[in-house]
Amino acid sequence: MSSTDQHDEAHSGALGSRLNWLRAAVLGANDGIVSTAGLVVGVAGATDSRSALLTAGLAGLLAGSMSMAAGEYVSVSTQRDSEKAALAQERRELKESPEAELAELTGLLADRGLSEEVAREAALQLTERDALRAHASVELGIDPDELTNPWHAAWASFLAFTAGALLPLLAIVLPPAAVRLYVTVGSVLAALALTGWGSARLGSAPAGRAIWRNVGGGAVAMGVTYAAGVLLGAVGV
Repeated sequence: MSSTDQHDEAHSGALGSRLNWLRAAVLGANDGIVSTAGLVVGVAGATDSRSALLTAGLAGLLAGSMSMAAGEYVSVSTQRDSEKAALAQERRELKESPEAELAELTGLLADRGLSEEVAREAALQLTERDALRAHASVELGIDPDELTNPWHAAWASFLAFTAGALLPLLAIVLPPAAVRLYVTVGSVLAALALTGWGSARLGSAPAGRAIWRNVGGGAVAMGVTYAAGVLLGAVGV
């Protein structure tokens, strides 16, 4: 195996983690675009007041970004607590039943294709080096030094949603009233095409389907909210 291949394997976990964060950022931005665009386009169907559009857009941006951040914080905190509990249990088992844990590690390595002799020798060496790390990695799929961070997740979601939401907000309040709707719809659909392409690339999936799915969903959302806004505006609600 070349040194380049060894380097790539050694960093495959870190690369996967970075890709997961990047994918979450793309999806968070996509949520910000669609939800805020639907909100401001709906309001635009009822009124052409720039102040009303700005107020609704800002309210939607803040509510959405805070909701995303809070939800991500709670979700990742739960995951982190589960990881800590699993590591604590593994630490207890290693202390109370070291031979049983060694046999378990040997079996896990053998299940991955190693012969019984090689698996036993590998398990012994891994245990002597760092038993907890070995079991955490092989048995639990956890790196004890790289537990998920709820604050990082919360801030990433907050910033991604905010970045996405700013596009339709600025597109609806900055242009003249006569063209603001066209500018908003056009810029939102273009941004959704970009995020659809980005999410497909990160997931190694066909880009065309992801783009059309993203653009179609955003177009339907804006169409429905605009129609609702026109209807509510017409009846004076």
